[in-house]
Amino acid sequence: MIMGPVTCKFGGSSLADAACVRRAEAIIKGEPLRRFIVPSAPGKRCDSDKKITDLLYAWHELAETGLDASQPRDMIAERFGVLAGALGVDFDVQMHMDEISAEGARHTEPDYMASRGEYLNGLLMAQLLGAAFVDPAECIYFDEEGHLDPKTYIALGERLSGDGLFVVPGFYGVMPDGRIKTFSRGGSDVTGAIVARASNSSLYENWTDVNGFRMTDPHIVPGVRRIEELTYQELRELSYMGAKVLHDEAIFPVRETGIPINIRNTNEPDAPGTMIVARRESTEPVCGIAGRKGFSMITIEKALMNRELGFGRRVLTILEEFGVSFEHMPSSIDTVSVIVSDDALGNHGPAVLKAIERNCEPDRVELCPGLALIATVGQGMVGHIGMAAKLMGALSGAGVNIRVIDQGSSENNIIVGVEENDLEAAVRAIYEAFTERKA
Repeated sequence: MIMGPVTCKFGGSSLADAACVRRAEAIIKGEPLRRFIVPSAPGKRCDSDKKITDLLYAWHELAETGLDASQPRDMIAERFGVLAGALGVDFDVQMHMDEISAEGARHTEPDYMASRGEYLNGLLMAQLLGAAFVDPAECIYFDEEGHLDPKTYIALGERLSGDGLFVVPGFYGVMPDGRIKTFSRGGSDVTGAIVARASNSSLYENWTDVNGFRMTDPHIVPGVRRIEELTYQELRELSYMGAKVLHDEAIFPVRETGIPINIRNTNEPDAPGTMIVARRESTEPVCGIAGRKGFSMITIEKALMNRELGFGRRVLTILEEFGVSFEHMPSSIDTVSVIVSDDALGNHGPAVLKAIERNCEPDRVELCPGLALIATVGQGMVGHIGMAAKLMGALSGAGVNIRVIDQGSSENNIIVGVEENDLEAAVRAIYEAFTERKA
């Protein structure tokens, strides 16, 4: 039962066309406590369609290079014109296009232009709902380093006080010098969490096109179970490993105040979805399994490594000098392995190995690409004996070779590294082992 005001964020797929917007409108009006609305830019209407945000990035890039940007601009204008007309909203699209063109010419960075999809959709939805429009450029602040400034919560909270509905576009805020700055893609989820906290909402509903989180990727395991409830920490572990229903930074604003998040499906509004909470009672040891490809492992061997003061620091300093962050660092007495993402490593692999050889003088150093990581997550794991053995047995039975294993100190996750070609077979084997059903 909802006990207080609710923040509702609607993703791009939930606002792709007029029929989608009408469903969102019915959801909002169906519960008077749903008062704070955070829209994304309209998403794709079909597979061949273009996302508004992608068109805005194209508009910026063409304008910056002095090329004709009329095609993406006209596509955006046509899209909002059709949407406003179908909704019966008086919306001066041409005026807005002219304003964006004029202001966009003053910005060398793409953030301003990229934010205009949410801005326009926010204006349109505010008019449709008879709601107050709150521009994040006036109350969601970043500091000089691009991090959210805590003063946001006070300023935004003041703007959200009073009766009625409020619409706050997602995805962007403002830098100290007045420049628009966007969150990373999918960042409207983060805006929703910020609005929930600033408005003292009792619940943050995140409306999308799926019925919450599944125990694993349904493309790998058809008919996979829905996760009814998981904690913020479990969500972080699963999101990091590729479960992307919710932006992995969206929990931070609400976690400190304990506001629950409910992932809901706009197309099936009566479905309960998934609740994300601070604490829960674990009935099963595992709540989710997530994996992704695109990792490499640097393996370093040196006799008596454990006695050499500063060895690990030197290795990590080398990575830092090349701008490479590490994901995991399993070790033994005479060996240490550093797992990095291929995106972070880029083409620096050979140079990193040479720097390690020069500065650490190892007996052997090797770069092993083609690694996939799989996280088996659940706060109930800590109370169950033999979890690692069960997982290893499942992978062995499926003929999957384990390259590396790492269990977090919190004991609520086990991460294994396997060959990329074995990812799907490994996920299916782990799912079968912990649900006792054939995948």
